[in-house]
Amino acid sequence: MTHTMARLVATVLLAALALPLAAAPRVELEGRLAQGSVVFGRTDPGANVYFADREVRVSPQGVFLIGFGRDAEAHEQLMVEGPDGERIERDLEIEPRDYDIQRIDGVPPETVSPPKEALQRIREEVEMVREARRRDDPRTDFLADFIWPVTGRITGVYGSQRVYNGEPRRPHYGIDIASSAGTPVRAPAGGVVTVAHEDMYFSGGTLLLDHGHGLSSAFLHLQSLAVDVGDRVEQGDTIGTVGSGGRSTGAHLDWRINWFQRRLDPRELVDAMPGGGD
Repeated sequence: MTHTMARLVATVLLAALALPLAAAPRVELEGRLAQGSVVFGRTDPGANVYFADREVRVSPQGVFLIGFGRDAEAHEQLMVEGPDGERIERDLEIEPRDYDIQRIDGVPPETVSPPKEALQRIREEVEMVREARRRDDPRTDFLADFIWPVTGRITGVYGSQRVYNGEPRRPHYGIDIASSAGTPVRAPAGGVVTVAHEDMYFSGGTLLLDHGHGLSSAFLHLQSLAVDVGDRVEQGDTIGTVGSGGRSTGAHLDWRINWFQRRLDPRELVDAMPGGGD
């Protein structure tokens, strides 16, 4: 090797050593790693986050969220790619939960096994809700501390397996709060109304409120609706009233939380029920 070539190689090596090494992206998670939980994350602005076979929305400030369904597997993978291309993978160990079995008798047979003529209506309503839950808005209303939409005695819990008239049915994905018919229902956090239906077959008066980044609330069995699709509401605004429409045995609010199609436990987002209702 000539002296000139040697000097050139040495210069290139010194220049390479002077370059800053790519740093692994920052990943901070807040929330329980458990079935039914929602977890809030923070990473470097401009980073990309991948979880549950999708690219997760990240705010300009580096905020994102993920959720674990009722029957989430024991492990899920989170991958974050920093603005400089450096990647980090986290193996998330998901805590399992035990779920209650609830037996409810006296439900009209036609609501347990709907008649054939109602099936098309049910399919259309299910697709309406699924479409609303595909929404992925950049809003970060979910960063507010959630409040209870109504207060009262909790009569049904997330994840429980319901048995109607002796027949096992699909798990319950919300939290039931007993309250008098006509009681105002408040928005637990700000958001945009994506579904406002006065009478769905199973859930009666139904509202969906999108909180951003795929997180949404559903309010079932409402007696009346106070908002329309597209309305912007703030935390604490009245959005409807408690009722007993659809498949219901009494006046109550069924409040549900989703991260896209994953069904989460609303109690993971709120403090204890005021007055000891739970």
